[in-house]
Amino acid sequence: MKIFKLFTIVMMAAALSTSGNLYAQSMKANKNIVETASGSADHTTLVAAVKAADLAGTLQSEGPFTVFAPTNAAFEKLPAGTVETLLKPENKKMLQDILTYHVVAGDLKAGDVVAAIKKGNGTATLETVNGGSITAMMDGNNVKIKDAAGNVATVTAADLNQSNGVIHVLDTVLLPGN
Repeated sequence: MKIFKLFTIVMMAAALSTSGNLYAQSMKANKNIVETASGSADHTTLVAAVKAADLAGTLQSEGPFTVFAPTNAAFEKLPAGTVETLLKPENKKMLQDILTYHVVAGDLKAGDVVAAIKKGNGTATLETVNGGSITAMMDGNNVKIKDAAGNVATVTAADLNQSNGVIHVLDTVLLPGN
């Protein structure tokens, strides 16, 4: 009987702690993609770029969108001066092309991407909203995304659910083809 009571107490504690986590996740899902990215210290460069490209309104709309969001460190891996150049008003179209290359229409969870990779015998081609495509593949337990230029990014955080889609965090900026 003591074991049953102990088991019941442990299970109740686990349920309460899980429900707290679910509540936190659901609160986060009440924010849209731009609101969440704006609150992330790791995505200040991405947010500045989204605003400079006049894409904030689009990414705050209903969607759904899947955003592969590069971190500040990902932008720092670009050649010196690249970010500053892209943020200039005269380069707005190029910046829009790069940013929309990180967005796929729809709500693709990590499980959906992995299933597509398995179905595609090791790769899955995802069409981005700028009309280009990116290739998803597995490397051990990690999902990797390859761009048209051959750069490969690792998904470092997945399934950050938002009110208008989902964010997957990348360690490398994706670059569309010419």
